[in-house]
Amino acid sequence: MEREVLEFWAKEDIFGQSLAQTQGGPTWVFYEGPPTANGVPGTHHIEARVFKDIFPRFKTMQGYYVPRKAGWDCHGLPVELAVEKELGFTVKRDIEEYGIAKFNERCRESVLGHVGKFAELTDRMGYWVDMDDAYWTMDADYVQSVWWSLKQIYDAGLLGEDHRVSPYCPRCGTGLSDHELAQGYEDITDPSVYVRFPLTGGELADLYPGLSLLVWTTTPWTLVSNTAVAAKPDAIYNVVESDGAFYIVAAELVAQVFDEDATVHASLPGTDLERLPYSRPFDLVEIPDAHFVTLGEYVTTEDGTGLVHLAPAFGADDLFVCREYGLPVVNPIRPDGTFEPSVDLVGGQFFKVADEALVADLADRGLLFRRRDYTHPYPHCWRCHTPLLYYAQPSWYIRTTKIKDRLLAANEGTAWYPETIQWGRFGDWLRNNVDWALSRNRFWGTPLPIWRCESGHTTCIGSLAELGELSGQDVSELDPHRPFVDDVTMPCPQCGGTATRVPEVIDVWYDSGAMPFAQWGYPHKNSDLFDTRYPADFICEAIDQTRGWFYTLMAVGELVFDQSSYRNVLCLGHILDADGRKMSKHLGNVIEPMALMDRHGADGVRWFMLAAGSAWSSRRVSDDTINEVVRKTLLTYWNTASFLSLYGRIAEFDPTDPAIPPVAERSSLDRWALSSANDLIAKVHAALDGFDTQLAGRLLSNFIDDLSNWYVRRSRRRFWDGDLAALSTLHESLRTITLLMAPFTPFITDRVWGDLFAVHGSEPKSVHLASWPHADLSLVDTQLTHDVELVRRLVELGRAARAESKVKTRQPLRRALVAADGWQGLADDLVKEVTDELNVLSATALSTTDSDLVDVSVKANFRELGKRFAKQTPVVAQAVAAADATDIVTSLRSSGSYDLVVNDATVAIGPADVVITESPKQGWAVTSDAGETVALDLELDDELRRIGLARDVIRDVQEARKQRGFDVTDRIDLQWAANGEVAEAIAAHATEIAEEVLAASFDQVAELAQQDEDVTGVATDQGLVRINRV
Repeated sequence: MEREVLEFWAKEDIFGQSLAQTQGGPTWVFYEGPPTANGVPGTHHIEARVFKDIFPRFKTMQGYYVPRKAGWDCHGLPVELAVEKELGFTVKRDIEEYGIAKFNERCRESVLGHVGKFAELTDRMGYWVDMDDAYWTMDADYVQSVWWSLKQIYDAGLLGEDHRVSPYCPRCGTGLSDHELAQGYEDITDPSVYVRFPLTGGELADLYPGLSLLVWTTTPWTLVSNTAVAAKPDAIYNVVESDGAFYIVAAELVAQVFDEDATVHASLPGTDLERLPYSRPFDLVEIPDAHFVTLGEYVTTEDGTGLVHLAPAFGADDLFVCREYGLPVVNPIRPDGTFEPSVDLVGGQFFKVADEALVADLADRGLLFRRRDYTHPYPHCWRCHTPLLYYAQPSWYIRTTKIKDRLLAANEGTAWYPETIQWGRFGDWLRNNVDWALSRNRFWGTPLPIWRCESGHTTCIGSLAELGELSGQDVSELDPHRPFVDDVTMPCPQCGGTATRVPEVIDVWYDSGAMPFAQWGYPHKNSDLFDTRYPADFICEAIDQTRGWFYTLMAVGELVFDQSSYRNVLCLGHILDADGRKMSKHLGNVIEPMALMDRHGADGVRWFMLAAGSAWSSRRVSDDTINEVVRKTLLTYWNTASFLSLYGRIAEFDPTDPAIPPVAERSSLDRWALSSANDLIAKVHAALDGFDTQLAGRLLSNFIDDLSNWYVRRSRRRFWDGDLAALSTLHESLRTITLLMAPFTPFITDRVWGDLFAVHGSEPKSVHLASWPHADLSLVDTQLTHDVELVRRLVELGRAARAESKVKTRQPLRRALVAADGWQGLADDLVKEVTDELNVLSATALSTTDSDLVDVSVKANFRELGKRFAKQTPVVAQAVAAADATDIVTSLRSSGSYDLVVNDATVAIGPADVVITESPKQGWAVTSDAGETVALDLELDDELRRIGLARDVIRDVQEARKQRGFDVTDRIDLQWAANGEVAEAIAAHATEIAEEVLAASFDQVAELAQQDEDVTGVATDQGLVRINRV
């Protein structure tokens, strides 16, 4: 069915028509976060795209013009690593030997080769986005737009080079930004070691022989580069003796580090430790003029020992403190993450591997005080999963710390869903903002557009045209990628010397953050168009993008335009597997999305993603969980639509028939369905305005259930009779639900629309060309809604009473007694709903029957009475107990109050102030809940038994019709043979039975043979029938 709908959409260009017919309306701007075009899409891509699809569809139906431009993130490590794997490369040097031009061409081909799978997924799931006019971050126009934005930042003094410690991937050979770092934490087990650093001078060393600084670290490999130790200047440190040795430790941590038998000999402030010399743990590399205690404000006394070892090449705080003291920066680790071969003990080893040899050596030399292995999250490369190290290296930075206040102000004006993200995860990220490490030492990316001469002068270029003008060359057709752009030199505008481009490319996240303007080639092209498409009214991605795309969009917008790129942002939870683990290719638990949609339908997967849980909560995806929501809602919707199609066709129903009665003249059940439908319109609209698809889905699912399992089921006879009011009510209700569900499940709703609604000339050919429905609040009847809710509660109570008494449902009972507020005010047709559902001949109010039928007791509801009478509550409760229970119940049900005499004063109580219990006597079944009671008279007479048997006959004949494959409209000839009670029942109710089973003839015969294939047993072994199609 869904593929037929896809063909219909393509043939009729329904997406294009939806845009064309709204082009004159107000624009609602949506930005597509570009997926990385490498590998194959996963189920998490369905989740994001479902949410990106539903709201543009919703707004389009409201008359907004919602252009949707697809996009592809083409650059960066994901693509490079995929190509490296294809070529069998393991290190950067392999790429350089292969040739940058050839390698980048392979990257381009890889991108183009993978886009097809994403396009196929996009089409199959019904995500409407303009694929024909997609933006590509590798296009020359896009790159030049990015260059222009960087030039604006450079000219503002916010882009420059610095030598800092930053996250670095030794496998990829490049630094990472902090927002990339946040995406790659993985749990590992590391040695946590306490190491002795013996003092080599000072008064303390003379007073306490062998005194050592006790230092705690979780990175033993950095001890090779130890340059200094930092103490907290305002902390108190103790000299502690333990097992005959002396140590210096922060006073607050003594109890955590040592046993109870340790002795404190002295206390001193951290400032007294400054410049104390010590012997470093390893003497493997030369570090001159170092190894003494420094002071660092960042040192904490919350864990460890309060003394921090400093290796300035591998920590930003370490580097800052060592620079303050004029200490050298020594780095014995090569760019590939291994120690220099000349380093004894660990030369050539990967830095994380070296831990074991280093810790063992410390133990051998008596410097290891304690080792405790611990498991913790450690940063890994978000793409190749190699452990990262913090590495001192030159890099180009965008000084986002300079615009921190502007970012915080922009966040204040942004609507976050859920709102907890705004000043939680995202707000924390902004408050702790660090400068953006922009440059990457890689190959396939947007080249950093900075040229530098030998004198160090730098020039930032904003376009190929500007580059051509400054270089004196025609570069208009130049591919603005490496190595081609690297070959362009120019005279330095400041000194005239030859300027060449710096070798770095930029962070791929800047590419995606620039998409609001770069997708148009702005400002070199489409300036007028960009002005109408900035900022976005809506963006949407998973929660990990709070430190990815959400951040870069806002940062780039503020840096370039002094305005954030978006107004509303929906933050999605992660997709988990059946075991609750996040789905990822790295874990091998990704569900193939196309197969998932083939099994459950795109609509089934869409409905699950949108309605089965909160958008911003993680959800587990499995066949069972999707099956459940499909069965409960979509199958019920489809069956209800099929029911209307069948009976509408039989009755030749025309929704424009002037004979259809006005709503005010229809039955209570009809008016209830239409009241509920119009109330639903208003509530679903409000939920979607708040980007809450779970609430909207729950409202839709509940209405579908009510429509099918109450309205249709209770109105079946009317549909069979071709009742215009019932057919019109169901038609109008289904039209409403189809329109409301169209953004959720575009396939099934368009099929239903085509079958039931588009056949009438006044309706558009597709539901996606129809307008969002408007709620007619004049049809919303709150009292009627309450009345129907009461009816349904009473029916449930009656069913429970039947079940408890073991009396089958088809056996009619004489009467039901009902006690409930509002019962006596019910319309007659709603009372009949109760009697029909409970299969009783009458239902009357319990308060109007003889009092000897039930035992009534009344108790005080202390919680409610306490709100009014406080300390007098026990006195009022005694008065309730003393009063006549029957009088209280009668008065409450007739007038809603009862007057008690308490301390010579009259006090009025209401239904909520008491708890009523009514227990019918022998021969009755009763069920009560929340002050409502239904009692069933269980006494059966011959008349009731015959009615019950006749209904059994009808049930059995109808089942025989189904088994024989008869159509619901087929007339039959029926012969019957029976004796005893069954014969009496059939004879007494022959007309009713014949009408129900569509018997054109209904003849009694002497006998029938059970073995005949067209003979069926009915009611009991006393009866047989033969049916044949007329």
